[in-house]
Amino acid sequence: MKAEQIRHIGVVGGGVMGGGIAQIHAAAGYRVTIRDISQQILDDTREALIEGKWGVKRAVEKGKMGFDTATQVIANVDFTLEIEGLGDCDLIIEAVPEKLELKQQVFAELDAVVKADAIFTSNTSGIVIQEIAGKVSEQRKQQFVGMHFSNPVPVMSMCEIITTPQSTEETVDAVVFVANAAKRAVCMVRDTPGTRGFILNRVFAAAAREARQIVEDGIATPEDVDKAMITGRNWPAGFFGARGGIGKQW
Repeated sequence: MKAEQIRHIGVVGGGVMGGGIAQIHAAAGYRVTIRDISQQILDDTREALIEGKWGVKRAVEKGKMGFDTATQVIANVDFTLEIEGLGDCDLIIEAVPEKLELKQQVFAELDAVVKADAIFTSNTSGIVIQEIAGKVSEQRKQQFVGMHFSNPVPVMSMCEIITTPQSTEETVDAVVFVANAAKRAVCMVRDTPGTRGFILNRVFAAAAREARQIVEDGIATPEDVDKAMITGRNWPAGFFGARGGIGKQW
């Protein structure tokens, strides 16, 4: 599918990531349908999109979005519990939990109901795209790439686009176009079996390991490591606890 043919985007999985992904594409003028298996998750996602810390109401209050634009963003987003509700989507962005088997199952189900020329993408933060696409048709594998956004999506302007040897040039061009339309800075990545993390998370994980080693070697305290990164590199938070401890997961 060509970029100019994309009008309707399906987001599989609500929550923080799915809602943010839907929001930025709705703001770009696309019709977006969010699908989840829980009505409560869909209700919470809609509330966050409107009223949340990164939602459109706060954007209007901060002068970053006009009232009319915010109203249109909300109108552009639909919600469904049924996978069939994504049947006529031109582009699918999957944002379910980081479990390979779950993602494979989701895409196998989508492959059976979404129109044949639609593009499939995954917002995985590090799983090999070719593995995620393992249970879709051979034709669909040519229309499959990764599309990894950084959290919180409405604020962080990066999108890693991960291409596989099967991804067609037309597919890649279309996804780059959509990411740019949503005002994301595109970072191109080659899908590489045997690795995990793409660019952002691999570099960050390496830095986190080094920060831990500095503390373990007695070179500096956790507090001073955090202070060095926050004041010396303008990071919004440190690894060990300052302003949230962004490195705790590592």
